Amino acid sequence: MLGTRVSLGKKTKEDGERPFWISFADLMSALMVLFLLVMSVALLAVTKTITEAERKKVEREQEVDQLLTQIASATKQFPGISVDRNRNVIDFGDRARFESGSSQLTSEQSVLLRTVVPEVLEIARNKLGKKWLKRIVVEGFADKRGDYLLNLNLSLQRSQRVLCVLLDKPTVQETPMTSTELGQVRDLFLVGGYSFNSAKDSLEGSRRIELRLEFFAIDDVRPAQNAAPAENFGSCRI
Repeated sequence: MLGTRVSLGKKTKEDGERPFWISFADLMSALMVLFLLVMSVALLAVTKTITEAERKKVEREQEVDQLLTQIASATKQFPGISVDRNRNVIDFGDRARFESGSSQLTSEQSVLLRTVVPEVLEIARNKLGKKWLKRIVVEGFADKRGDYLLNLNLSLQRSQRVLCVLLDKPTVQETPMTSTELGQVRDLFLVGGYSFNSAKDSLEGSRRIELRLEFFAIDDVRPAQNAAPAENFGSCRI
């Protein structure tokens, strides 16, 4: 009994080496969870952005296609005029051919242009037209005979002739375009010449005009138009 040693609660080696703060492994686990959480939120945001962009793209394509359908329907009443959806072009075919070396249109062709274009302008004034139709480029073409610059000038004159015809005084049998429509011609139409680029198989087929429709891109804003007097168009000098 006298030789018995009493233990006073001596600390073991395991107790002395046990830290009271969080272990390195637990810290790394917490950081990994936080990283995964941040990445998940970022991926959701990116996915939402892509989804919204895709939605806008699909919506634009559908509404532009509706516009082309409306224009095709409006021009269907004029045999020989067609809408090329792949190129966004109103093709007048044989209804607006030029004589070789000439930029003049016949009276019948002029009346046709002043009859067809108001149908297109009416569509340009509707909700989808105001939203997407940016401009209408009058493209003149020439055949491959003659040199490049001569034909380039000729094709430009043919394009300009269309504007001259549209803004010219109508015949007594026609319904004249309104001041709003004339203002649209001035604001929307743009002249472009293409010499013998995009020539057709035949010489006659190459001497033509087309109306190319240009549409706004997504989130484009229509620029403000200058308040020029709609009735002051002047006269053609070609």
